[in-house]
Amino acid sequence: MIDQSDLLSTLPVLAAWGLAGLLLCTAVEKLIPIIPSGGMLIVLGMFGASDASDLPWVVAITATGSTAGSLFWYMLGRWFGPERGDFLAMRVGKRLGIGSEWYWRLKDGYHYRGFTVTFVSQIIPFARAYIAFPAGVLAVPAKGFAIATFFGAALWNTPYLISGYMLRKHMFDQDIALPAAFAAIMLAYPLLFTVFRVCRPGRNAARSAVTIRCTTRSTPRR
Repeated sequence: MIDQSDLLSTLPVLAAWGLAGLLLCTAVEKLIPIIPSGGMLIVLGMFGASDASDLPWVVAITATGSTAGSLFWYMLGRWFGPERGDFLAMRVGKRLGIGSEWYWRLKDGYHYRGFTVTFVSQIIPFARAYIAFPAGVLAVPAKGFAIATFFGAALWNTPYLISGYMLRKHMFDQDIALPAAFAAIMLAYPLLFTVFRVCRPGRNAARSAVTIRCTTRSTPRR
């Protein structure tokens, strides 16, 4: 079994590679989500930014790496297609303890607010790693998916990277910086998720519209 502490100890080495190392770390985190992204990003913030002027570049490159990892799962979903993709997604979800209803609700949401669903999913710990596959199964436009993933990942990454940078520079006491950063994250992200849930269409309305759309497409022309 892979030891997470060993993986964390290699992050400073990879961060020392510069932007390429940051890109690699965040891409692999999406491909193989073994360690919590928050812990990884804090370490990358500590060792990837030498001064404050580096932070925008670090945020941009880590968001790019995260987007690249998501695009791999997206393309895999496109390759599987709707029938095989639905079967695989529900089977994996069952193993992870996720009901099939969640997957169908996700599909309904994508039909109406694909950009918003992708963006908001990037600030939800579990969904951010797995949302790309159903997006590919549904053939969501790749350009919009990539843009939404990039900006959502940037929003998720920024507080962790800044926290890591502050810890290294000792701008705040280490016993205060981390709790303060996590408290801000825990307050901001649930608010965004709540806004998304309030603004999204009702589940029954979305399901009915999707059913009508599928029925219309399947009706043979005379």
